Amino acid sequence: MTPPQEKALNASATPAWVRRPANLARAVTAELVERIVRGVHPSGTSLPPEPVLCETFSVSRTVVREAVKILQEKGLVQVRQGAGTMVTPPSNWDMLDELVLAATIVGDDSLAVLDDLVVTRRVLESDMANVAARLADQETLDRLRALVDRMDGLVDDHVTYHEHDRTFHDTVMQASGNRIARGVVRSLESQVMNTARYMGRTERALCVASNRGHRRIYEFIAAHDPNGAAEAMFTHITEAWLVRRSGSGEPVRLQR
Repeated sequence: MTPPQEKALNASATPAWVRRPANLARAVTAELVERIVRGVHPSGTSLPPEPVLCETFSVSRTVVREAVKILQEKGLVQVRQGAGTMVTPPSNWDMLDELVLAATIVGDDSLAVLDDLVVTRRVLESDMANVAARLADQETLDRLRALVDRMDGLVDDHVTYHEHDRTFHDTVMQASGNRIARGVVRSLESQVMNTARYMGRTERALCVASNRGHRRIYEFIAAHDPNGAAEAMFTHITEAWLVRRSGSGEPVRLQR
């Protein structure tokens, strides 16, 4: 191991576990994911050799090898014969992976990763709103109307409001019948919806404005207007995010 590698490892060395994790391989993986994303082990460099990792985490070679295998599955490293375990470029990382996404968001002061997440969600949900406007039956329309009406009375309780907010969006997604797109959105949202950086500001006026967007989406779906529903969803998601993020940085224009 080169002196720079030794310095990086020593600077981030982990003391003996305060409480030994039940699954050591997952614990070691989580720590290595965080270090790679933070740049402690930069892209193009190799991870410390097995003996060093074993000593650092007080685990066996079997645990280290399992952790490295998991890192490979996440796209963070590549094992090269004779060259060791190399850290891959961020373009190779699985950004849908919970550990990778969470670590990337924590280290992203610009909120660019969350901007990308919102753009992805907006594209998928706009398309699903378009399809929902063509396929929604009366039962779905009644449910959407009931949710919008209920949220009007929840604007002073942002926690319960946001629970109904998520249910509204999920109802639209279910109505589209696109299980893949719905699964991607739900996976992304589940990893960030309880974080302050994603939720941002939550005051009453924002809930009121948010539900106006929901009502507009509902009205276009009820009128079986696919283009109107898609545009209403696009606008709602864009405006809601720009307002939420405004307390964390300069306003930005999300790519279309």
